[in-house]
Amino acid sequence: MTVAPEVRIDGALVRLRSPSAADAVRFARWYNDPDVLHWLHMSEGAHSTEEAELARINVSAEDPATVLWVIETPEGRAIGNLSLQQIDAVHGRAWLGICIGERDCWSHGYGTEAIHLLLRFAFENLGLRRIQLITDADNDRGIRCYEKAGFTREALLREHRLRYGEPLDMIQMAILANEHGA
Repeated sequence: MTVAPEVRIDGALVRLRSPSAADAVRFARWYNDPDVLHWLHMSEGAHSTEEAELARINVSAEDPATVLWVIETPEGRAIGNLSLQQIDAVHGRAWLGICIGERDCWSHGYGTEAIHLLLRFAFENLGLRRIQLITDADNDRGIRCYEKAGFTREALLREHRLRYGEPLDMIQMAILANEHGA
């Protein structure tokens, strides 16, 4: 399955667009912000660079199992990114990843709408039947967002990752195509 890299999806609060080389600077800035990193699975990893993010953008554009978007406001301000990863057309599933990198945009509904747009695309355009994610068990804001988008908690992953060298539980969540918009 190949996904056209030029997909753009408009919503009321946000629009999703394909990333450009210029977005690598923003991605690297977000992934070097300790407050943003705190909630990402990469908080134990090395800090990102513009070059690494440009490489990730380029790889995702060529990978039929990945769709990467920039989340931006209707005025054109890039505030985060969103992805479908490990798209498996045979089993009809994929993993969701999201980062709202601009801290002043947290808790304003941008992530929830971006996820709704992504889910509609995944279920209607790609024909997937299941989208799943994992999040830190203490990520109350993120869990509320995912639940508002229709995700259901499925499992507790005990001591699944490290944050600042300490084991951290995570929660696996998913939504099925027949649950979206129900």
